[in-house]
Amino acid sequence: MNEIKKDRSKKYLNPYLGGVLLGLVLLSANFIAGRGLGASGAVKSVIVTATTTVAPSAAEKSGFVKEYMESHKGNPMKNWLVFQMAGVIVGGFLSGALSGRLKLKVEHSPKITSRRRLIFALAGGILFGFGSQLGRGCTSGAALSGMAVLSLGGFVTMMAIFGTGFALAYFFRKNWI
Repeated sequence: MNEIKKDRSKKYLNPYLGGVLLGLVLLSANFIAGRGLGASGAVKSVIVTATTTVAPSAAEKSGFVKEYMESHKGNPMKNWLVFQMAGVIVGGFLSGALSGRLKLKVEHSPKITSRRRLIFALAGGILFGFGSQLGRGCTSGAALSGMAVLSLGGFVTMMAIFGTGFALAYFFRKNWI
């Protein structure tokens, strides 16, 4: 048992070191780019680019898409947040591959099916994405970056995210335990 625990601890980064590194990345982003981190901007850039490629006439009629394209000088894919998210995806893949954790499987409780787990994950992702647009930023942008600059809104956002998660965990716990 101790050997298994010891083996697993080598595969993951120390969470305290990870937190310090995340803070340094956030500080660097603020210093270099003049703004914090965030994923929803990258997703928005991809969606706007896909919309203008697949349905240019609909994109032309959409005030949001048109304004977004103009504010990004005609190519939202050159937004630095797109490159940041590409780096997160590639980095996560490489980390999993190098540590032997890269597997194609759905992790879930024995009490639910893989299909149900995927449906809950998709529904949660859609709700979180919708909420990030209502809140004008994802957890990275609103909470982490907001807290890094000591914004009251950042602290309130983080409390709301964790508070809501804690309050709803009771109702969804059977999906994981």
